[in-house]
Amino acid sequence: MVVIRLSRGGSKARPFFNIVVSDKRVRRDGRFIERIGFYNPIAVASEEGLRIAQDRLTYWKSVGAQASPTVERLIKQAAKKAA
Repeated sequence: MVVIRLSRGGSKARPFFNIVVSDKRVRRDGRFIERIGFYNPIAVASEEGLRIAQDRLTYWKSVGAQASPTVERLIKQAAKKAA
């Protein structure tokens, strides 16, 4: 199964997450198929905290990829910000 989930990056106490499409059997920070965005939970007002490529997201969902609950929450947050 293909899933859309977060992959952690950054350093200790400074998390940064990539939103990736990967196989469910691969470990969290391992190999991925495509990077479709990022999430920076500690972004200040002048920095961009969330970016998702909506065209790639709709493509992957149309071919059966399932998003994790956290990524679903971020998708709703991005849609709300874009509107």
